[in-house]
Amino acid sequence: MTQALLADSIQNYIAEINRFALLKPEEEFKIAERYYKERSLDDAHILVTSNLRYVVKVAFEFRNYGCRMADLIQEGNIGLMHAVKKFNPYKGFRLITYATWWIRSSIQEFILRTKGLVRRNSKSLKRRLFCKSTDVNAASNADDSNNDDSLYALSDLSLDAPVHDGRLTHVDVLMDERPGPMQTAQEKQQKNLAKRDVASALAVLNPKERFIIEKRVMSDEPESLQWLGTELGLTRERVRQIESAAIKKLRSCLTPATPSSGGEDACIRPA
Repeated sequence: MTQALLADSIQNYIAEINRFALLKPEEEFKIAERYYKERSLDDAHILVTSNLRYVVKVAFEFRNYGCRMADLIQEGNIGLMHAVKKFNPYKGFRLITYATWWIRSSIQEFILRTKGLVRRNSKSLKRRLFCKSTDVNAASNADDSNNDDSLYALSDLSLDAPVHDGRLTHVDVLMDERPGPMQTAQEKQQKNLAKRDVASALAVLNPKERFIIEKRVMSDEPESLQWLGTELGLTRERVRQIESAAIKKLRSCLTPATPSSGGEDACIRPA
């Protein structure tokens, strides 16, 4: 019922604007020249009303973009009025030639403004949506898959919208990437076990070895061999040897026991 009323209103509008006569080139130039000099609203009214039919034609090319025809025609009329205001009749071309860009631009901006709430790169989106709309045949093809994909990308998606059979919504099928309770508990347990093993391994080292490992291996900003040698009263080479031996002890202690090793625990604390 609503679509029928809209169709009737569009037909009534077209019948109304058909009452305005089209201007011949000479008449248009004369009126446009007078308006350009004097800015008379009566002349502007004549220039606008004589080209309203062309606005309907352009708006019809954008009928498949999900907007009401009445709104598209209204936006096109706004573009036409901008064109009349800026038109220079001495440039050597007709008003409608100049106004075409304004009409299309106004309609395109309206489509971008009303189709989604999220701001997007308007230039790239315009190329995707409207690069073919200047061709009437291409724009009038409702089965154009590329155009449908662009419109789908333009429209906002509600998380409360149903999916598939309608029993679930998009928010119901979203994957929660956060770890679950079991995974969190496992990770916590693994960290505790690792801390316990490291603590047991460090207990195998003597104080000098532990000091070097803590300053060289476990520190976020490792100290130099020269600094450690100065602190311990040792040479750089001796510090390197102690570090190497301590690392071997840690590896032996942290490596799980194998049958070949007799299953003995390598982490034997120094007496």
